[in-house]
Amino acid sequence: MAEKMTPGRDTVLSLGVARFLSWASLLFILLSSLAISVTISNSAQKTILRKQQEFAQQFAENLNHQIYQRYTVPRYLGVRGITLFNFPIGEGNRNNLLLSANRLEPLDQIVQTTVHNLQVTSLKIYNYHTETIYSLSTTTESDKETASSIARVRATNKPEFKLESAIPFWKALFTIHLPQRSFIMRAIYPMSTENRLISYENEGSELDILEFSEDITEEYRAIIGFQWIIIATTMVSSAILFILLLLLIRKAEKMLRERLAEQQRLERELNQHEKLAGMGRVVSSIAHEIRNPLGIIRSSAELLLRRIPPGDVTYSLLSAIHDESKRLSQTVTDFLDYARPRTPSLTPVDLCVLIEQARVFLQSAFKERDVAFEIHCPGNMTVAGDKDLLYRAIYNIITNALQAMGSSGTLQVDVFKKDGHVILEFTDSGPGFDPAVKDRILDPFFTTKDDGTGLGLPIVQSIITSHNGALELENVPGGARVRVTLNALEN
Repeated sequence: MAEKMTPGRDTVLSLGVARFLSWASLLFILLSSLAISVTISNSAQKTILRKQQEFAQQFAENLNHQIYQRYTVPRYLGVRGITLFNFPIGEGNRNNLLLSANRLEPLDQIVQTTVHNLQVTSLKIYNYHTETIYSLSTTTESDKETASSIARVRATNKPEFKLESAIPFWKALFTIHLPQRSFIMRAIYPMSTENRLISYENEGSELDILEFSEDITEEYRAIIGFQWIIIATTMVSSAILFILLLLLIRKAEKMLRERLAEQQRLERELNQHEKLAGMGRVVSSIAHEIRNPLGIIRSSAELLLRRIPPGDVTYSLLSAIHDESKRLSQTVTDFLDYARPRTPSLTPVDLCVLIEQARVFLQSAFKERDVAFEIHCPGNMTVAGDKDLLYRAIYNIITNALQAMGSSGTLQVDVFKKDGHVILEFTDSGPGFDPAVKDRILDPFFTTKDDGTGLGLPIVQSIITSHNGALELENVPGGARVRVTLNALEN
């Protein structure tokens, strides 16, 4: 048989699903934010590299033009010269250049004026059909990869660009002070003449391939800063979205809990009504059968007690029969009152009068137990209610307090008005309500007494509820307190 899903379990599962969705949403938001950040960063990085390649292309074309106009053309016209060996490009470079035989306008001066204020860290101009002989160089370093790149550039007559990094990009993200030359753009550019009459190859010129490196660390700093801005923005927005989502889920959880509590309350009331209905049918069927014999037993015991002197042996037996029949009759009455609560007949009732009547009726019990009974009722505490039912409720509260205190103590009753209500507070000096069973005290048939029925306070609650009032139980320093709240009758 399939397991029946209870509403409470459905609510608990709903709360679990809501929490799972909240954390799953946070994970999704974080992963999405990270993916967006990486995508935007890569796009920005590619854009920067493309711009740097375009800049390097323009720089190479400009340098080629300057060399052609100021060096190649004069040399072609017969003005022979030399290339110089040392000129500064970037701080800290040690330049080792090769000597040439003739003097002409300094090639290094042409290059220096062109690269002025640019982040060019090294520059080489290779001789025609050579890989290691330079017409001009800022360094003597060479490698096989550069040689293969030069060969490809000569074969294709197209420039090549390569990014060289001293540290991985992910590590650069977490480097606070990124050092210079962490990222270098290396370009290899084929030099050309601007006139078909002048050819580097035909004239045996040493100028053929231009290789230079540019420090683009500053641009990468901008990329890294931009990426951190993106990450911070996405993280903050993700946090805000998650907080809003969490608040909504918590509000939903609160509503679900309230709904669950209300549902459980309704279930308890339904179960209680079902119990009352069943008990009412049983009690109704046997009440008359029990009451009639009890009445005969009680009246017979009273009659015999009047005829037999107190010192007789049978007097104590008859007294016990009388007391037990009286107690059993009261138990039947309690069952009937709780199982078939009477609809209150609303009339003006002065609560101070009812409390005084209960005090007079229980005066002997107070003296017997040595309990002081203090009443603070200023008068005119009128409510709309059933006099008999309210008296029964007050009587039950007082007798419960007397039984809880045992011998000696104080029972204080305070009656006052507040916010359109009349409030009665019964404060005793007894042991108070046991916290372990406090929530069950108002359940019918629950009792901690050996001879109790567990219907005293439940009957009180039924009467107060029928008057649209409220019953509260609490422990106070030195005892317990029962608070009854009823609607005040406006004069």
